[in-house]
Amino acid sequence: MSDTKVYLLDGGSLVLDGYHVFWNRGPGGEVRFPVYSILIEHAEGRFLIDTGYDYDHVMKVLPFEKPIQEKHQTIPGALALLGLEPKDIDVVVNSHFHFDHCGGNKYFPHAKKICHRTEVPQACNPQPFEHLGYSDLSFSAEAAEARGATGQLLAGTTRANSTFEGIDGDVDLARGVKLISTPGHSIGHYSLLVEFPKRKPIMFTIDAAYTQKSLETLCQAAFHIDPVAGVNSMRKVKKLAEDHGAELMYSHDMDNFKTYRTGTQFYG
Repeated sequence: MSDTKVYLLDGGSLVLDGYHVFWNRGPGGEVRFPVYSILIEHAEGRFLIDTGYDYDHVMKVLPFEKPIQEKHQTIPGALALLGLEPKDIDVVVNSHFHFDHCGGNKYFPHAKKICHRTEVPQACNPQPFEHLGYSDLSFSAEAAEARGATGQLLAGTTRANSTFEGIDGDVDLARGVKLISTPGHSIGHYSLLVEFPKRKPIMFTIDAAYTQKSLETLCQAAFHIDPVAGVNSMRKVKKLAEDHGAELMYSHDMDNFKTYRTGTQFYG
């Protein structure tokens, strides 16, 4: 674990209305929020948690989210800042398959892929209110075929190289790296706890809590499948962070993101 380093790969930003960020609470109005992926350099390999959004997909399907993304904020561009290429990633883990967390999966046909066992089936057959969330299907030939969206697949994407290992419950990804089951926002959502030898642990809420305000008020985003499970997951994340003395980091909190280390800076 002495080799553990965590890099946050800045993936650009999107816009939502405040009533979507803070469900039934607001205030309304445009809220621009960050999107990032988490790269863990570990003695057991390089693990990438989530892969951000694809600019062209958002402009085609969700242009009202007003994406801003420069070349260095694409997954290949963000890795290049670290002297890496997609082929250098050993394992890709998706916290869930909403479009802003899987847009770069297509660059990793070689990597082992992990997600909750319910997420690919949900992407294949989402609830009516989840179609925009599960709109980028380039991560899975199975999902793209099920939804009649094979045109989204990058050339060379097959079922064989876009198949996921399905997991359930809290899972140790590597020594000191734990996936925390936090359903509610999506059916199989995961948060992430990373421990280090020389600094306090980090609890990444991912989309269990978009922002610090979300967690403090137990106010989830309007995009969810089970709001009661979502509140329970926020309570779980809070307690685990307290129990481990962990620093909390949020997925879509611009004020906090401005203080996070990105680019070549790292935690470790």
